[in-house]
Amino acid sequence: MPYIIAGLGNPGEEYTFTRHNAGRIILDAVRKKFECDEWEKDKKLNALVSGGKIGMQKVTLVEPEGFMNKSGTSLKPLITSVKKANSLIVIYDDLDLPIGTMKISYNKSSGGHRGVESIIKNIKTLEFARIRIGISPATASGKLKKPIGPGAVEKHILGEFKKPELEMLKKLAKKVGEALEVTVNESREKAMTLFN
Repeated sequence: MPYIIAGLGNPGEEYTFTRHNAGRIILDAVRKKFECDEWEKDKKLNALVSGGKIGMQKVTLVEPEGFMNKSGTSLKPLITSVKKANSLIVIYDDLDLPIGTMKISYNKSSGGHRGVESIIKNIKTLEFARIRIGISPATASGKLKKPIGPGAVEKHILGEFKKPELEMLKKLAKKVGEALEVTVNESREKAMTLFN
């Protein structure tokens, strides 16, 4: 069964480099790294779709084209059972991690992330893997400086990445690519051991 790898974000040029689009930014870097097909619009899914291989494993990359809180509607036609959900990997931004870091998790709640919430609601299971991409600022010692309060959070996630942050993201995309390679060709557990 081919893996489905989804990168979450908002469509439209004004959102391209915002922190909330970290999932899409990383997935596009992964697409280029593994020389997957160019993005094509799939009207039925309302998503951009690309096919290819990561190692020996066939993959379908998906970027939902609805807004973040509607992400699940693009994946619902693809994930029609718990078995299929087990071959889903969702990449998205996470305020609980400092920028430049990632964490792989599985079978967890949405943690308040609207995109993940929408996916859980649509595919009716928590049993899928996530690669969470840190977007919060951190002190030099690595302590999290998470924005607090609805206004501050929204301003932060919808703000654009600064140039040094984009450089950190580029480096992180390489690591995500390696983690995906292990996940799809070996196992999710091995990837969690190596990359968390």
